[in-house]
Amino acid sequence: MKTYFSLRHRRFPVSLHIHKRTLWVTLLLALATLVVAIISTGMGEMNISPIEVVKVLLGIGGEQETLIVQEFRLPRIVVGILVGAALAVAGSILQGLVRNPLAAPDILGITGGASVTAVAFLLFFETLSIKWLPGASFIGATLIALLLYALAWKKGVTPLRLVMIGVGLKIVTSAAVTLLITFSPFLLQNRAILWLTGSIYGVSWDDVTMISPWIVILLILSVIMTGRVNVQQLGSEIATSVGNTVNRDNFLLLLMCTALTGTAVAVGGEISFVALLAPHISKQLVGPSFGSVLSVSIFVGALIILLADLVARVAFAPLDIPVGVFTSAIGAPFFIYLLYKKRNQ
Repeated sequence: MKTYFSLRHRRFPVSLHIHKRTLWVTLLLALATLVVAIISTGMGEMNISPIEVVKVLLGIGGEQETLIVQEFRLPRIVVGILVGAALAVAGSILQGLVRNPLAAPDILGITGGASVTAVAFLLFFETLSIKWLPGASFIGATLIALLLYALAWKKGVTPLRLVMIGVGLKIVTSAAVTLLITFSPFLLQNRAILWLTGSIYGVSWDDVTMISPWIVILLILSVIMTGRVNVQQLGSEIATSVGNTVNRDNFLLLLMCTALTGTAVAVGGEISFVALLAPHISKQLVGPSFGSVLSVSIFVGALIILLADLVARVAFAPLDIPVGVFTSAIGAPFFIYLLYKKRNQ
């Protein structure tokens, strides 16, 4: 009995093997994401029942409920899902690319690089449209990723060396952001402080419109590339022998990782440890295959952000705590545990 579904395109060299367990886990996580999103949308200073939220989404809700849901709460929920999915997939790609369970954009300084160029864009290019902000973040993330790989390479890249250099680059980028904030106008300083903690407070439909095309296209491209990463995990020599262009594929995957990170940072700021946690949770659910991990990570990342944001909004009301505080509280101990396990490598 087959344990997977095979999908192939006749005109393009694209094929996908979908494991049945992966399919069911992904569907259940997608359903859980939808349920949490509906419940979270209804919670706040004015509680709205899940049934009323569904009515609003179907266009048959009351006027007051429609205003609260559509204008104030739903953009935040959609941004949370997009940012969580982007960070989770970026982490999955990076861990698969370097074959290192410690790898994550925020730990290795890639998120910091995106923040530097994003803050610089807001400070020095105020007249340009905000729609170019993800592009600016992408440039910073890519430059740091290339620098990281170059500095860590010495007859190969070891996990501990990669982390140590990445932590150093993270400190440098944090210092650069702090310097930029010091010379920034007062309004930008407040926004940047929230940014450094990681927050989706105050987002609007403009933010959804700005990041959704980038993230959706990048997620689709990432899924298309899953087969090539699975082969690369067997080693460069085997991947080359079966026809993979390893260097080109690695470069494309690195670009997708930095683009997803940059886009997420452009709106959500430096939300830490989601990119580290989501792939590990996914591996526990569906195994180590990159294709399975990536598809499941999309919804695991979305759920992490949605649940953390729900706690941030409700637990300490009327205060609205940055979502990054809660992801860091969970992710930091887990990172220390992983670092301890890899101390002899």
